[in-house]
Amino acid sequence: MTYNQAVKPHIDAKIVAYKTALSNHNEREAFSALEDAHVIGQHSTYYHCIIHFKMLRHGLKNRDWKAVFGQVVRLIGAATKTSIGLIPKGNTGGTNISPFKSLPISSENQAILDEINHASS
Repeated sequence: MTYNQAVKPHIDAKIVAYKTALSNHNEREAFSALEDAHVIGQHSTYYHCIIHFKMLRHGLKNRDWKAVFGQVVRLIGAATKTSIGLIPKGNTGGTNISPFKSLPISSENQAILDEINHASS
């Protein structure tokens, strides 16, 4: 199984959580689901870009121009840097954190990453 195949159900679940939280008018919970999806998918250029695009759309929806600009920059970085391994471990992908800063990974996300790595090895 490829990494993308192994990560897909986890990303899909986080996107469902994002949409559910939005429908419940819980913006913080919604964006948190995208941040988790970013941590889980950032080793795949495809999913890394998809999540930054969703974060960009979230910023547009909320008219958060700082986030929109930051996500455009991050989307370009995801498209050009992921394949060569320039991704900071655990970074949540939001514009409230430097795109170069590594962060601790939650135990829930680490368990998912361990499962993905086991399935794709």
